[in-house]
Amino acid sequence: MRWTIKPKPKQEDIDVLANELQVDDLVAQLLLQRGIDTFEDAKKFFRPQLSELHDPFLMKDMDVAVKRIEEAIGNGENILVFGDYDVDGTTAVALVSSYLRSYYPNVATYIPDRYEEGYGVSYKGIDFAEDNGFTLIIALDCGVKAIEKVAYAKDKGIDFIICDHHRPSTILPNAIAVLDPKRQDCSYPYDELCGCGVGFKLIQALGSHRGETIDDLVYYLDLVATAIGADIVPITGENRILAFYGLQVINQQPRIGFKAIIDQLNKKELTITDVVFIIAPRINAAGRMKHGQYAVNLLTETNMAQAVKFAAEIETFNTDRKGLDKAITEEALVQIKENDEEEGFTSVVYNASWHKGVIGIVASRLIETYYRPTLVFTKSGNKLAASARSVKGFDVYNALEGCADYIEQFGGHKYAAGLTLLEEQYHNFKHQFEKVVKETIEPQLLTPEITIDTIITLQDLTPKLMRILKQFAPFGPGNMSPVFMAENIKDTGYAKGVGANAAHLKISVVQQDSYKIDGIGFNMGDKLPMVTSRKPFNAVFSLDENEWQGTVSLQLKLKDIK
Repeated sequence: MRWTIKPKPKQEDIDVLANELQVDDLVAQLLLQRGIDTFEDAKKFFRPQLSELHDPFLMKDMDVAVKRIEEAIGNGENILVFGDYDVDGTTAVALVSSYLRSYYPNVATYIPDRYEEGYGVSYKGIDFAEDNGFTLIIALDCGVKAIEKVAYAKDKGIDFIICDHHRPSTILPNAIAVLDPKRQDCSYPYDELCGCGVGFKLIQALGSHRGETIDDLVYYLDLVATAIGADIVPITGENRILAFYGLQVINQQPRIGFKAIIDQLNKKELTITDVVFIIAPRINAAGRMKHGQYAVNLLTETNMAQAVKFAAEIETFNTDRKGLDKAITEEALVQIKENDEEEGFTSVVYNASWHKGVIGIVASRLIETYYRPTLVFTKSGNKLAASARSVKGFDVYNALEGCADYIEQFGGHKYAAGLTLLEEQYHNFKHQFEKVVKETIEPQLLTPEITIDTIITLQDLTPKLMRILKQFAPFGPGNMSPVFMAENIKDTGYAKGVGANAAHLKISVVQQDSYKIDGIGFNMGDKLPMVTSRKPFNAVFSLDENEWQGTVSLQLKLKDIK
């Protein structure tokens, strides 16, 4: 594990900001490292305002999209809301469909079958639209590369509005409107929205024509916050505002579908981390194990008894998913060893029987063992389908572009992508992908990195600091939870392994004359010998709170020790 300490801002800048905000140097430093260097920036950071959301009509084609939807409603046309089967797609479909249905009845939803249709806009979905008299499809979280499919729909008299956030090709589909802040010719001020975020901008624009304000749309932000967390987009700018208020909705007035999940949890307040690790996997499990429509049904349900039934089904899918991804990960690790590929620059594995719904999770799991760009393939119809995952700092999408000769179709972004290819091209692709990564990756990127905000003493860790750090939330890419390093700390003799097989490390440490503070290191049980000898060691951690029998105390959430 590499430890990298962020550069310290200039002391004079720290002094100015600390004085302006009336905070201590440590807080000022943490803010400056996040690009917050004025009182005004700090105000926006700590007190996000819905009024600061951008005008949706700044997005290219938004005016055209709104006009076409209003036309469809005026003509009594049937509208099909189409979206991908993951969390971003299903939340986006739930959001746009439930908004439209609040004032117009002729709206249906369509989530493609992961196995029969694959990712994104499908011919089967377009045929379904034709057979059932739909003349307008609103595609969410997909579609920006669906050139042939949009043309196919046009031939059938079906119009498309695309709401996407993936990188487009040089040619755009011939849709009525293509809403994508990553379009080269789109000057929208923020280009890191998720698919559900683009869907929200669409309903914001539609609402403004109906005399609605942002306050009328807050109800939908629980869906947007969930998608932001699950899709790992930066929690900066507009995303920060949407996530901040979306979390409030989740905690105060969640929709019935969320409430059915949350009521099973023993938690008073959910953070974005809880959304990512508790709510999102359950929604995802529907598309992975059965069908994404289950997730849409749960998220749009208004009857509690029915929602509880849907939530129970999805819980079963999630339990099955956990068992599957564990088993497939073990098989993939054996395959890497048997192929003598432990030392390569990439991990590329394939088994025709692996469940397509979990190969993305398996790819992430493999990176925990072999830290390098990873692809997991399985059979999908007459082709092979793969999920790609990357390591910090390496653009896997660009690497796939270097293998385009062997790929049928691919899409995604820097850290995650999906692709299909013909089985006879598998070995050619595998060889080429290894070659491209070997030639382009910087060697240090193959060692996991912990980025440290600053070195502190245990004396600095106070309840007041914790209260301020809580206001830095919601955390995520672009605004990670602050990470600290403390040097020459010693265990008090308490250290022990806890949990099944003593997998986790529990410590209680001091530093010179400091007070004692507890720490927990998940999956760090193997580090116990490093701390039991009372020898000083260095630790990297984030600051956390531990609640036990009604008492709340500070604790170190360990990331690594040396």
